[in-house]
This record gives sequence, C-alpha cells and structure tokens, in this order.
Amino acid sequence: MPVPAPVLYPPFNIVRLSHVEFAVTDLAASRAFYVDTLGLQVTYEDKERIYLRALEERGHHCIALVKSDTPVVNVLGFKLFDEPDLEKAKAFFDKKGLPTAWVERPYMGKTLRTCDPWGIPLEFYVKMDRLEPIHQHYKLYKGVKPLRIDHFNCFSADVNGAVDFYNEIGFRTTEYTEDEETGHIWAAWMHRKGGVHDMAFTNGLGPRLHHTAFWVPNPLAIIDLLDLMATTGYLHNIERGPGRHGISNAFFLYIRDPDGNRIEIYSSDYQTVDPDHEPIKWDLKDPQRQTLWGAPAPRSWFEEGSIFTGVELKESHLKAQPIIAP
Repeated sequence: MPVPAPVLYPPFNIVRLSHVEFAVTDLAASRAFYVDTLGLQVTYEDKERIYLRALEERGHHCIALVKSDTPVVNVLGFKLFDEPDLEKAKAFFDKKGLPTAWVERPYMGKTLRTCDPWGIPLEFYVKMDRLEPIHQHYKLYKGVKPLRIDHFNCFSADVNGAVDFYNEIGFRTTEYTEDEETGHIWAAWMHRKGGVHDMAFTNGLGPRLHHTAFWVPNPLAIIDLLDLMATTGYLHNIERGPGRHGISNAFFLYIRDPDGNRIEIYSSDYQTVDPDHEPIKWDLKDPQRQTLWGAPAPRSWFEEGSIFTGVELKESHLKAQPIIAP
C-alpha cells in the first residue's frame, strides 16, 4: 500500500508535538529519574504533580508527572498555530463523530480535548505559559542534557488507518516499512515540525504508547548517560542501544522509567521541511531498517508499551514480524 499524498493545506494547522502527561505511582522515584538522572528542569512541583521542560524549550512543560495508583498515559499534547485553528480542529473532530470538550489545563490557554479514531487521548492548544530561555545556562546541563521533546511512537492495530487519518490532519510521511507479502504498512514515521517525525506508528496490540523521545546534543551525551545510569542504580532500566537506526538515521538509546514508560534518547536525524519531500520505503525484512548498526531490538521492544487511560486495546490483523533478538 503506497502512503497517501501529503495534505499541504490541512483542516487546521498543527505546529508540532508538545507534551505528554504520565500518571505515575511513585512521584519521588519519577523525579529522581527524569530530573536527577536525565536532566529535565522542574518548572512546578507539589505533592501531587511535577511539571518539566527540556533545556531549549520556552513552553512551561513537555512532561507532566501526576501521582496515581495506576501507571497510565493520560494525554498526548500538540501545539496549534493560532486561535482560529482551535475552532477548526473542534469542527473537524466533531464531523468525524469523535468526542470533543473544552478543558481547563494548568499553564495552558484554551485547550481542546479529543481523541483519534482508535481512542488515543489528544489535546490541542495555542498558548502555554512562556518561560525565560535557559539554553545558555550551562550550569543546568546534566544527565543526558535533553534539549527538547522530539516525538511520540505508538503501537497501532491499524497502521494503514493511522497513516490515513494523521495524513488528513497534515502529518507528512517521511519513512515507512512495508510488509511485501501483504502490501500493508507495518510502521510509519510522520512529521509536522520538519524533522523525521512528531508521530510514528508501529504495528502491534494498540493503541499503546511505545515511547516518548528527547533530542540531545550529540552521541557523547548518550554515552555519558549510560555511564551515569550504570553507576546510580539504573543499569536494568537500559533496554536497547546505543546504536543507529536505518530509519531516521538517528543515534539512539531506549530506557525505561520507574513505571516502565519507554523513553528514547535521540540525536542526528535529518531535515524534512520541503513539501515535496519523498518518503523512504523500507522492507520489513531488511535488518538495517531498525538497526543500521548495534544489537537487534529485544522482544520487549516489540511487545511492551504504556496504556492510554480508558482505551480499549485491539490485536492487529497484520502478523508479520521483523527480526527480534533472542
């Protein structure tokens, strides 16, 4: 199945991904992981929640950690271009028969809460509290020196459908994996901001959040993080890598937070801003698509993911599998 032609004038204008809210079971343990180890910056905290931003970000937060009895992903957030886009987005989701509501969100202006056709909880906004720049406050740089949130990757039971839907709202496909036997898309990488992806979809039990990724300055920052994790009690939180993906060309590391949420540390993808940028197609059986070099992905990387709150999971009908490490 070829990917659809890009929609260059979508019904509303998404600028980029923005933030994720994790419900976590131990707020102190999550703080130790995200702040003391990774190096994200606290913008607000109390006994019930912590808000964090990366070092280049001016918005109030890219991650919200909310205390809970059960670990779930509450919402994925996206920034829109201007206020009229909020009304256009509501009209679009209403027309699709999907639930919409205006919600009050801390540190954010008018916010639309909705979901995609498979139930992934989404929110769209234009205004978030702006903070002073800290990218040249080098005394703050520690851990992996996270510069900005980069993308989400979600397990999907219907990658073809996900590509069609997100293409309709303006996400453009940069790379994709096709199962040659069935002609179906096994995974796809789609962007708004001009990198390889803001959203990606991987075949599997879904919808679930596969990972949230952070962009870092260079591969050496990833090596420094590995040394830190190996000597501060986080050795078993290292799941995969370091290595380099064939898809996206990224130098990567995958780690797990205290509740099992997968975080990718990510560097070195490429620019995709041209509207006629052509997607790159990969064969599912090509071992270099997932790992240009480095150890193959473990089984957990293909099977384990984070649950979205209140979402029913479905098995994929596409049973094709790439190479899995023993």
